[in-house]
Amino acid sequence: MEFEIWQFGVFFAAGLIGGFIDAIAGGGGLICLPALMAMGVPPHAALATNKLQGSFGTFTATMNFAKKGFINFKELFVGIVCTFIGACIGTVLILFIDAKFLKFLIPVLLLAIFIYTIFSPKLGEEDRQAKLSSKTFYLLFGLGLGFYDGFFGPGTGSFWTFALVGFLGLGMKKAVAQTKAFNFVSNIVSLAVFIVGGQILWLVGLLMAVGQIVGGYLGSNMVIKKDVKFIKTMFLTMVGLTILKLIYDFI
Repeated sequence: MEFEIWQFGVFFAAGLIGGFIDAIAGGGGLICLPALMAMGVPPHAALATNKLQGSFGTFTATMNFAKKGFINFKELFVGIVCTFIGACIGTVLILFIDAKFLKFLIPVLLLAIFIYTIFSPKLGEEDRQAKLSSKTFYLLFGLGLGFYDGFFGPGTGSFWTFALVGFLGLGMKKAVAQTKAFNFVSNIVSLAVFIVGGQILWLVGLLMAVGQIVGGYLGSNMVIKKDVKFIKTMFLTMVGLTILKLIYDFI
């Protein structure tokens, strides 16, 4: 495909804004994917290119969080392995199973998260006692959410953040940081499938990736510097927009 100069500017801006928002609260795809399709990119190519550029954003945010001490990869090893396995299984099964039921179920689950977070004002403000051991948690949610991201995807970051806060007792900042690491793992699995499928627009994807790197770095720094109330507001905003997007797609 051929694009005009101004369209490349749109791609870069979408990557920058998407990476910034995704690093704070997830949901960057709600910006990047529509931008690609608005420029005339076919749906399959848009999905593939979005996964390429998004992987750079999650990687940048993950590395910045790790550098600032919010991620310890040794602690996350079991979760990373389980997420990888789950994403592989989900990516394979999407070829054989109809995802229509998930299109109905996921907005309902996200709405429950949205309501619970609103009515739990202290949620994520500080670390609390975990309800599950870390190994049990990462085994269950790593496999489950890794599978979901490989199989369907929308809202994965929201589910991870909520699960880390609600079941592992993490504060919101640390939960957001760890979410980026798990998102990156499942993104890589999906990206590998798209690369094999040959659907990626490499020039567009790499240009957006530059924006994602800048946005991911700025957004992760914002999480570190801002208070929890700001992060929760961003989180609720992106969960709400994801719910609306999924309902619109379902209708």
